Amino acid sequence: MSLVQSAHVIVVGAGAAGVFGAIACAEAMPSAKIHLFEAGREPLAKVRISGGGRCNVTHACFDPAVLVTHYPRGIRALRGPFTQFQPRDTIAWFQRLGIALKTEADGRMFPTTDNSATIVEGLLGEVQRRGITLHRGTAVTAITRQDEGFTVAVKGAPPWRCERLLLATGSSAMGYRLAQSLGHTLIPPVPSLFTFNVADPDLHALAGVSVEKVALTLHLNLGKPLNQIGPLLITHWGLSGPAILKLSAFGAVDLHRQRYRASLGITWLPDLSQDQVRQTLLDLKRHQGKRLMVSFSPFPALSRRLWLYLLQRRVRLDRDLTWANLSKGQLQTLVTELTQGCYAIAGRGVFKDEFVTCGGVTLKEVDFKTMESRSCPGLHLAGEILDIDGITGGFNFQNAWTTGWLAGRAMARAGSACKISAPDQTLDPARNRQSG
Repeated sequence: MSLVQSAHVIVVGAGAAGVFGAIACAEAMPSAKIHLFEAGREPLAKVRISGGGRCNVTHACFDPAVLVTHYPRGIRALRGPFTQFQPRDTIAWFQRLGIALKTEADGRMFPTTDNSATIVEGLLGEVQRRGITLHRGTAVTAITRQDEGFTVAVKGAPPWRCERLLLATGSSAMGYRLAQSLGHTLIPPVPSLFTFNVADPDLHALAGVSVEKVALTLHLNLGKPLNQIGPLLITHWGLSGPAILKLSAFGAVDLHRQRYRASLGITWLPDLSQDQVRQTLLDLKRHQGKRLMVSFSPFPALSRRLWLYLLQRRVRLDRDLTWANLSKGQLQTLVTELTQGCYAIAGRGVFKDEFVTCGGVTLKEVDFKTMESRSCPGLHLAGEILDIDGITGGFNFQNAWTTGWLAGRAMARAGSACKISAPDQTLDPARNRQSG
């Protein structure tokens, strides 16, 4: 009597992509035996902690051509998938589970409960309702392609046999090894979405100060400089905020090569030209000559604390200097600092509880219509195991939902060897899509 257990579909990894892929497969193939293996004790662990515990489910960007521009790696590969399942479909899918999402001013979308448990419980409830078997704390250690299926070795348990297999192990080292063992090429993973360390204690003293809009230029050793415009936040170790995080994502590979040493240009007043900044300072010199320069910030976008830092620590002006006594040379130095400031990046920090990597299975080895491997028939891949990463704002989860959904539906279509009942279209956005 064989000890090998069998399933129609096995999903390795119970993160966002794995769980969503398993559900999508079960929706379309209700009679299939689907088993979901998670090495950790808690499935959807990253979903639970994301967004400060609120879960940034997706982003209110509904044009696939625009949506893909938020992915430093994957911009071309995701264009087709996003025409099949995009944020509008994500919203509708969760709505059909009774989970409403809300849109914040910056486009990020969260459950109206502001609690990630709403998303976790909704997904796990659907896993149970669809008859998917979830194996917690069960690590897959090896996968072998055999005949028309796979043999899956599980730590401390008999092996499994399946017809179709989905690898959705995120940035797990074991997941990468499994993909390589099945013939895939791995682009070495490196961190994405991180803050910049700046070795300046005087800047650190401004921790908590933010500027609503700055223009940033990241100068790299190779290639063209990278530019971003957006909010900036000063921290205890340097610089953060949406504009910094976007730069970190698009510059992730080059910054890693440079050991996170680079030059960052900051334009503190991007809506003003250099001549306009100079004229504002000259008007102050003419009309406010007796006042101390440190007594107020002449630019509403810059807090007085930041203004003092720029004057005293960056331009090295005396605290008792009046506007009338500002020399031409000092004025020009101040104009340059406000419009072309240069800061040395001395390392990288972390971004809250988020940990995103770029790198993974090279995209040319995957068919993005089905997420099936081009080198190993029957194997599908979804989520962060692929060389895809998005900027902050819900884009990484949208990649997980989309690629997981495509993989799940494709595995169901390929399950002709099973005695399949009629597909359940209840949560199929391809058939329930609303126009607009």
